[in-house]
Amino acid sequence: MVAAGAALADEAGLPGLTMGLLAQRLGVRTPSLYKHVDGLDDLLRRIAALALAEAGDAVGLAIRGRAGRDALASAARAFRAFVLAHPGRYASTVGQEPTGPDDPLAVGAGRMLDAFRSVLHGYEVPEADTDHALRMLRSLCHGFATLESAHGFRWSADVDESFEWLIDFTDRGLRAM
Repeated sequence: MVAAGAALADEAGLPGLTMGLLAQRLGVRTPSLYKHVDGLDDLLRRIAALALAEAGDAVGLAIRGRAGRDALASAARAFRAFVLAHPGRYASTVGQEPTGPDDPLAVGAGRMLDAFRSVLHGYEVPEADTDHALRMLRSLCHGFATLESAHGFRWSADVDESFEWLIDFTDRGLRAM
């Protein structure tokens, strides 16, 4: 049911996801859904956990055997591709707070952070700056991908070129540390 909700969020947009629409998609009556989730908020949390785990896996797979700029570029491209392919489920991750370390949200977020932390191993980022560097990478990738998925880049410069420019700029900044 969560996978069906995630797919529907991707198709209809997160604001378009309702329990009624999901029930219709699954061919059941809306009250039947409440045997599996406690409501729309619970469903959204579960979709967010799924999205974080999937994004973390995509980034982790993309960086295997890579280091430095190659790992950075592969991670950024994988993250961007995930958000563009799954805009609704990724949107569900914004504003969700884990309730503890075993919360599926925390586990999924940890998978993504571990992948980006691996990217940083290819740079000489001081341990004291690791959290700052992780936040920078997440902000850059999240910001670019969510703006792009919302058609936020409407001027003449090629979006792919801009994304590669962002990767090069980030690589230079991390190497300068």
